[in-house]
Amino acid sequence: MWHLFEKKVLIYSKKDKDTWWRIREAFRQGGIRRVSAGHYSDDPVAPNGIGGMLDPRDFGTGGRIDRDTYYIRVPASEEAKAQQCIRSSGLVAEIESRKPEREDDTTRFD
Repeated sequence: MWHLFEKKVLIYSKKDKDTWWRIREAFRQGGIRRVSAGHYSDDPVAPNGIGGMLDPRDFGTGGRIDRDTYYIRVPASEEAKAQQCIRSSGLVAEIESRKPEREDDTTRFD
């Protein structure tokens, strides 16, 4: 139960589903548990005329375009083991940072 509240460290955050999936598989084979992994949409979508938040770019001939940002967080106690597991599998874990759209977006509210 105490593992539930352990601090987690961001290892990977990028718009690349294939690498995200391979890192997760490497963690499973390396025995790293309690990994938080997921994805979220970071693109702004303007509301359309029918009241939904549908992105009109997804209805082209190629189908839905994957614009999600994928992330992986591991417990701080297993950070070194996770990095070693990524290196041994020949992968590169990157963290893309979001550029502020305006200068005043960099202000922090603590």
